[in-house]
Amino acid sequence: MKNVLCVMTMAAMAIVLPAQDKKVLHPEMKVAADAGTPEKPMGKMGEKGDKGWSQTSMAAGVDGKPQPGKVTTMTGEIIDMSCYLQLGKHGEKHVACGKKCIAAGQPVGLLTKGGTVYMLMEEEHDPRRDGQTSAFRKDAAAHLGHIMEVTGTEASHAGYMAIYVQGYVNK
Repeated sequence: MKNVLCVMTMAAMAIVLPAQDKKVLHPEMKVAADAGTPEKPMGKMGEKGDKGWSQTSMAAGVDGKPQPGKVTTMTGEIIDMSCYLQLGKHGEKHVACGKKCIAAGQPVGLLTKGGTVYMLMEEEHDPRRDGQTSAFRKDAAAHLGHIMEVTGTEASHAGYMAIYVQGYVNK
């Protein structure tokens, strides 16, 4: 009976623990003192679209319908996702490496205070596809390791979460 109770308790914990598993990897890797805080971000990235998806994204969707998304504003640290997910690196000590990773095409992310990670991408489909959104990577690299307020269209599927950021089409 003790074994059955122990197995049942462990099974119940397995159901509960994943929800508690969101935490910042290596919280000892801090952002710089002048890099902003969740309460007072250093700056903003993105523009708020009226309907979430831009016209080019709407047109590019299957049957003119992109996946569901909602306009959102999140605050967190701009990270290079490759080093964060592989090594847990972020914060002030990782800025030089992270900038090189972003320049080399590694994915950009947003790490929230609670440990949720969002991939950040340019929203406008055709300009993104055609290489006309280089300002996004430049801005992300310039703010790597900073706490920023990011506005865009949030979309998720099968555990992957992203914020598509508008306003970076080359002018």
